[in-house]
Amino acid sequence: MAFEIITEKDSHYDTLETKSVHELISGIHQEDKVAVDAVGKVLPQIEQLIKKVVVQFKNGGRLFYIGAGTSGRLGVLDASECPPTFGTPPEKVIGIVAGGDMALRNSIEDAEDDPQQAWNDLNEKQVGPKDFVVGIAASGTTPYVVGGLKQCQQHGIPTGCITCNRNAPLAKVSDYPIEVIVGPEFLTGSSRMKAGTAQKLILNMITTSTMIQLGRVKGNKMVDMQLSNTKLLGRAERMVMEATGITQKEAQDLLQQHGNVRLAISAHQNR
Repeated sequence: MAFEIITEKDSHYDTLETKSVHELISGIHQEDKVAVDAVGKVLPQIEQLIKKVVVQFKNGGRLFYIGAGTSGRLGVLDASECPPTFGTPPEKVIGIVAGGDMALRNSIEDAEDDPQQAWNDLNEKQVGPKDFVVGIAASGTTPYVVGGLKQCQQHGIPTGCITCNRNAPLAKVSDYPIEVIVGPEFLTGSSRMKAGTAQKLILNMITTSTMIQLGRVKGNKMVDMQLSNTKLLGRAERMVMEATGITQKEAQDLLQQHGNVRLAISAHQNR
């Protein structure tokens, strides 16, 4: 099948400037449903990628996301949530966006056009064959991302991708490609919308499922989460009380002593 950039095709909606707010949000909502259904169609591909990520982690590797614009920001967001949610060191899941940290808040559009820079950025983190690198690009053509994965493959580093076009150049340099086809955007070419939604859903699956497989969840609880604010301390106290039957004061004392839900529960059980 020939490569076609579906994400740049004209929206199924027109004369948007004449629509009421109700009509606009109804249309956007219908297209969001398309994104959710599209993710459901690629669950087997997502599963295979996650299984490989788990293997890499168990062998001492790390997970990298590389992307530009919205895609890059989503990767950084997902990576940054892993330490507080699962208690992982910040260097275990790393998001890299074209243009660096400044690109998280400001548009640096030409940063995505350098096919060598992603490899330079990865090398700063001493990427190697134990790691796994996921390239995120709605179009599947972004030179920064395609060039980065191509170099990874040449150096024996396993790769995956999340793209929203079939047979994209990015998929050709991915060992575990995920092609989630959401169709044209509500606002023509605005891939921060449906494409971004689908990418975020898949990123949620990758890190959450991986961390569960690695034992960082007990039952349905985030027992390794960081206790970094009042809300999380309260949640931790409830988890310890539920698991052990002890009072809130006893749970607070254990958490104060051990700084971690899992360790607090284990300390009580081993008394």
